[in-house]
Amino acid sequence: MKVAFIGLGVMGFPMAGFLQQQGHQVCVYNRTSAKAKQWQQQYQGDVASTPNEAAKDASMVFTCVGNDDDLRSVVLGETGVLAGMSAGSILVDHTTASADVARELSAICLGQGIDFLDAPVSGGQAGAENGVLTIMIGGEQAVFNKVRPVIDAYAKCAELIGGVGSGQLAKMVNQICIAGVVQGLAEAIHFAKCADLDVNKVIDVISKGAAQSWQMENRHQAMIDNSYEFGFAVDWMRKDLAITLNEARHNNAKLPVTALVDQFYGEVQGIGGSRWDTSSLHARLETFNTK
Repeated sequence: MKVAFIGLGVMGFPMAGFLQQQGHQVCVYNRTSAKAKQWQQQYQGDVASTPNEAAKDASMVFTCVGNDDDLRSVVLGETGVLAGMSAGSILVDHTTASADVARELSAICLGQGIDFLDAPVSGGQAGAENGVLTIMIGGEQAVFNKVRPVIDAYAKCAELIGGVGSGQLAKMVNQICIAGVVQGLAEAIHFAKCADLDVNKVIDVISKGAAQSWQMENRHQAMIDNSYEFGFAVDWMRKDLAITLNEARHNNAKLPVTALVDQFYGEVQGIGGSRWDTSSLHARLETFNTK
């Protein structure tokens, strides 16, 4: 199958690679052409100079970019993927974006006879590199059935949540959970340090019980070592939380903890942590500790 992949960030780069390794004919586009050439050297796929060129004759087009505006810029207009896609093809968006932009693009696709799925992912850079992402999808069942065997190349779990926009809403639920858990873990490790406990021993014990979480298993050492130059950047988490909090204002959901943690991430940005991993909530506690 000929497919296109638009956006070769830390997630898209390996995801597109898995599609190529599965035998698909992949053509990629990236705003920074050097990254696209690097991908081509590693995976021997094709590179296009514009999104619409990449999408030409593709049965499926995948996008994984930064935000709503980035998504519109690679989908719409004379050089956007829709200018190169044919009726009967499918656009799958892996960007973490708003439910509104998913519905907007779905309606435009419908007018061109193109199917659309919003399919944000969870699992981080490691999940993308190991092909074990979790994907939350909004759209029609028949379209999902066509896409599922393809995205299985980089997914350990892919579920259709509901209609268009449901995937993005489910990703917002995911980010709400993460925000609270990371803050709780940061406070726990900070408390253990202040109590002069052997933090590694404490984590080893409590991770066997009810306190266990993915964040505890994968981020406790970063907090203990105060080492955050990796992972999912605070800037991107704040982008996700802004989308979530905006949606909450519309659906009347009450998210006091999420709003508070978003403020804490703002403080992390203030101490120079914009590109640090989200586990750097602990750095905020260490910075402002008066002990």
